[in-house]
Amino acid sequence: MPTITAQTIISRAQTILQDTTGIRWPTAELLNWLNDGQREIVLMRPDGYTKLANVACVAGTRQQLASDGIMVIEVLRNMGAGGATPGRAIRKVPRQILDGQVPDWHSTTASATIQHYVTEQRAPKHFWVYPPATAGTNVEVLYSANPPDVAAVGNVITLDDIYANPLIDYVLYRAYCKDAETIGNAERATLARASFEKTLGLKAAADAGNTATTNVQG
Repeated sequence: MPTITAQTIISRAQTILQDTTGIRWPTAELLNWLNDGQREIVLMRPDGYTKLANVACVAGTRQQLASDGIMVIEVLRNMGAGGATPGRAIRKVPRQILDGQVPDWHSTTASATIQHYVTEQRAPKHFWVYPPATAGTNVEVLYSANPPDVAAVGNVITLDDIYANPLIDYVLYRAYCKDAETIGNAERATLARASFEKTLGLKAAADAGNTATTNVQG
């Protein structure tokens, strides 16, 4: 759960910008850029803001995330008609396998127990289940979500505290871009953007390394 406030990030950015009174870059403007930065992080790192929630299936194979959903990460398990009864685990399978082995899988007999799911990179907000779901069947889904804006500087950020430094870099990047005609600021904007992307890339590499280690040990 995040504990760092937007004001903390903005104050650090203002110190670097040498504009602690918010004359050149008003606080409201910096807050807007912080919110833009949160969305940019999730765009680059879908795991930057995730939700674990029940999805009540509609009848059939094609299902959809809630309105705040960006991308399905994993469909985990059945949760029963009421959404409170953990049931059978659900396994991901490549669509080509289902298409090849059960060509009519979209029109087979519906069930309240889902066995497999399929995702499609070009339709990240949707997933398909097999067998077809009966209406009201609940499944537990982990998905990347659109981070809500921080409404006021005194509120905590939406993302985890670990993303505070990239957010500072992003705010600096946008601030320097605004003043790019000033000598040196175009270069500063480039450096801030590079630092933002590098930090996210290093975290992605570290996460991948941890996952690989876990897989080897498991």
